[in-house]
Amino acid sequence: MAYNISVIGTGYVGLVTGVALASIGNNVTCVDIDEKKVNKLKKGKSPIFEPGLEYQLERNIKENRIGFTTDLVFAVENASLIFLCLPTPPNEDGSADLHHLLNVVNNIAKIIKKHGFSDNKILVNKSTVPVGTANKVRKTLDKKLPNNKLEVISNPEFLREGFAVEDAMKPERIVVGTESESVRKIIEDLYQPFVWSGNPIIFMDVKSAEITKYAANTFLATKISFMNDLSRYCEKVGADIEKIRVGIGSDSRIGKRFLFAGIGYGGSCFPKDVMALIHSAREAGTPLHIAEATHEVNSTQIQRFINKIMRRFYDVIEGKTFGIWGLAFKPKTDDTREAPAFYVIESLLEQNAKIKVFDPEAMENTKLRFGNEIEYCTEPYQCVESADALIINTEWNAFKNPDFHKMKKIMKEPVIFDGRNLYKIDELENLGFEYHCIGRQLEM
Repeated sequence: MAYNISVIGTGYVGLVTGVALASIGNNVTCVDIDEKKVNKLKKGKSPIFEPGLEYQLERNIKENRIGFTTDLVFAVENASLIFLCLPTPPNEDGSADLHHLLNVVNNIAKIIKKHGFSDNKILVNKSTVPVGTANKVRKTLDKKLPNNKLEVISNPEFLREGFAVEDAMKPERIVVGTESESVRKIIEDLYQPFVWSGNPIIFMDVKSAEITKYAANTFLATKISFMNDLSRYCEKVGADIEKIRVGIGSDSRIGKRFLFAGIGYGGSCFPKDVMALIHSAREAGTPLHIAEATHEVNSTQIQRFINKIMRRFYDVIEGKTFGIWGLAFKPKTDDTREAPAFYVIESLLEQNAKIKVFDPEAMENTKLRFGNEIEYCTEPYQCVESADALIINTEWNAFKNPDFHKMKKIMKEPVIFDGRNLYKIDELENLGFEYHCIGRQLEM
């Protein structure tokens, strides 16, 4: 059956969730406090770049299955399921900041009480939150609405930026934390269209569901950090991390994904989720030593890359020009949150270097951060013209097969620092390039 659903928050998770739920026939209202964003969404324009999202957005608006508003009262009144998709940014100590989430929950309770709306609703938390958050939500509700019938469940998202629409429409698994059999039946019915192929809806207790999201992201981050840590050893002994990746990735117990050595993970999930899990475990008196090592390796990996650049120029880069390919933390997104490229740019600017940048999607977000401190190019080769070196931070397909002959002609020096191991060492050397990559050469 079709449900009346409200989605609170229209960031990556909220917008993709709302569009996906509308696509299977539900009536969805998305709520956000940003009026400009809401007006843009009403016109079918997505505020974020995500492949396939704008098409799905326009289609669902046209077929009257999704709407956008700043009116939380309207959203609460008409929904039987309320999805909470609020940001949970890190505090200074690494813990998750829950004030956005709990403020909205408090407002929902006040609205129900003030207007006399039915409290026979399900609050579905999709925000990434530490264990025990559902209990905090329940206490917030009970304080304003004693003896209410509201249900609180955990339903963490597992969306990959760049593949979020695909992941929402064809999820590998759906995790739901609830102890209520009646809620379980509703959620099973709601999500059934997404799992026709047989992928599981996994029901568990709420606390286990809350930890599952953190555990998944931390495990994937650990794979990345393991390879980055190993890359340091490879550079010392003259081994090739790329060949090792293929060798271990063919083992089905290990798998091929998240084994690419580079300049570290970034984005809105891995850095904050790893830190939040570390913080929660420390609070419980059971520190997670592997998670802590994962964070430590990632924190130092980008600096090692910057150090390579500095050593090559004998620690003097004032007045040097660096072309930078890639600003987003990964391909197929415009997301620059915790992007390694930004750390590189900041370090070079501190040394009074000149920076020219290009990214297929993340230029506008970069301008918000750096303004007129750097030069923004309209295509990749403009970046390397008269550059002392090229620095590659993001593995966009557009960067994987460039015209090296053209590059060599227009660069001041044919020097490449490749943070994503895109090219063959012997090919670059035969073309006369000085090529620095990750885990594939002896350190200088």
